[in-house]
Amino acid sequence: MFARVVLVLALVLTAFPAAAVPGSEAPSFVAVYPNPVTDDDAGEFVVITVPEHTTGNWTLSDGEDTVSLPTENLHGTVALTVHPTHVSTLTDHRILALPRALELANSGEILTLRKNGNRVAQVRYQNAPESERWVRTERGWAWEPLRATDFSSVSVQNTTVTTFVLPDAPNATLETIHSADHRILLAGYTFSSPRITDALIAAKRRGVTVRVLLDREPVGGMTTQQRDALDRLAGAGIPVKLIGGDRARYSFHHAKYAVVDSQALVLTENWKPAGVGGNASRGWGVEVRNATLAAALAETFAADSGWRDTTSWAEARKTREFVAAPPANGSYLSRFAPTDIRAERVELLVTPDNAETKLVAHIDNATDSLRVEQVTIGSRDHALLRATLRAAERGVDVRILLSGAWYVREENRELARWLNQRATANRLSLEARVAEPRGRFEKIHAKGAIIDGNTVVLGSLNWNDHALRENREVVVVLHGTDVGAYYVDVFDADWRGGAWHLSVGLGVVVALSALGAGAAGRKIRFEA
Repeated sequence: MFARVVLVLALVLTAFPAAAVPGSEAPSFVAVYPNPVTDDDAGEFVVITVPEHTTGNWTLSDGEDTVSLPTENLHGTVALTVHPTHVSTLTDHRILALPRALELANSGEILTLRKNGNRVAQVRYQNAPESERWVRTERGWAWEPLRATDFSSVSVQNTTVTTFVLPDAPNATLETIHSADHRILLAGYTFSSPRITDALIAAKRRGVTVRVLLDREPVGGMTTQQRDALDRLAGAGIPVKLIGGDRARYSFHHAKYAVVDSQALVLTENWKPAGVGGNASRGWGVEVRNATLAAALAETFAADSGWRDTTSWAEARKTREFVAAPPANGSYLSRFAPTDIRAERVELLVTPDNAETKLVAHIDNATDSLRVEQVTIGSRDHALLRATLRAAERGVDVRILLSGAWYVREENRELARWLNQRATANRLSLEARVAEPRGRFEKIHAKGAIIDGNTVVLGSLNWNDHALRENREVVVVLHGTDVGAYYVDVFDADWRGGAWHLSVGLGVVVALSALGAGAAGRKIRFEA
């Protein structure tokens, strides 16, 4: 078993056109899969591209051994292997059986493709992680988990959305699920809401197709509340799958969404009382009523739930231990009601496939204002924070509001100090605060941004590099002045709530301290 590592390697070691895109006429390597999750490495394969109408003698060599390639059906993009039946479940490429195997070393190889004895392409890999492919991407060669998706962003025009925030609208997600006639595909990081559990079971009983997909190993462990909820779902005949394990394509399945008939529900919150139940967190959500976008999100669900890194709840439960979590039973006034708005455009983004470049571009295009509301920001070198600082440097008015939750309070205070000192030193129109909810909610859990008042980013994506590049996250970008105005009002109210350096009542301080002391050993950060 190899740990995931970031490698800087020699990529294609040839003067020939090995860097051509897959499907082109130039011979090239497309992918190498040297380290399957099997005891005997059954399932190794190499993907190459050759001209559609090729002749001659083709060979593949690892420097120690050479294998002749079958000439029949050798054209286009093909997967070469001695285990065609096994590999047929691992790749969608057309498969050609080799007469004998090249033993691909996990430590690394230099593979050479030759035609009539002349080298036409060459590729090198090192330290192959288990169940990952060495594959050519737009950014060069990289290790990617087998069956990793490569979705493009999806954009729809002129569609109706329902904007809402939590804890103000605790019935918003519930009402969407109650409205289902045909299907509910619910994806999340964690799940423990009794109300959503009841709604899913009721939908199942009235003939709705219901499927649930969750992360297998949430940080801090799976709670007894989640155990009870999943037991009820499974007992009602609802398929529940957990994604993760040795074949995991993502570090965490952190997405929070549901496809309900032709509607897409995208959230910053977990499916738990503290999140969608409105009992604790400030979160953002939106329901997009558009069949095209819902179909794209359903495709994501199908890809993520249909691979070998998923396990049924019944199987996963057998050897699992569970942890108790404190109940979330706060009650908060509703100030912002759900609102139906016509969005000019809605984009669907997912990580690690396409979100980073799109989001950086949106921030880089800011001209007037940028409001950011986040649990925390992973590092001062984070790509989205760098883009935010670039915006401030070109005169954009930037406000960054961070959570005051006990588990991130000190690091957020330090980050706010650093940002404000940088703004003062460089005369930037930038201010950062750590939020003080003052009874309107318990803590910020939103993951959102508003660009120029007319572009809203919301979803499961925390601002850290791991979320951008290793997790499955789902984000929507909402365009339009009306939709922007809704979330601007929410942000501005949260911003006016105060900052950490303002005085707070002694009772609040004592309560926060008690919560921190009582929960410190339970790693509540996993709720993010």
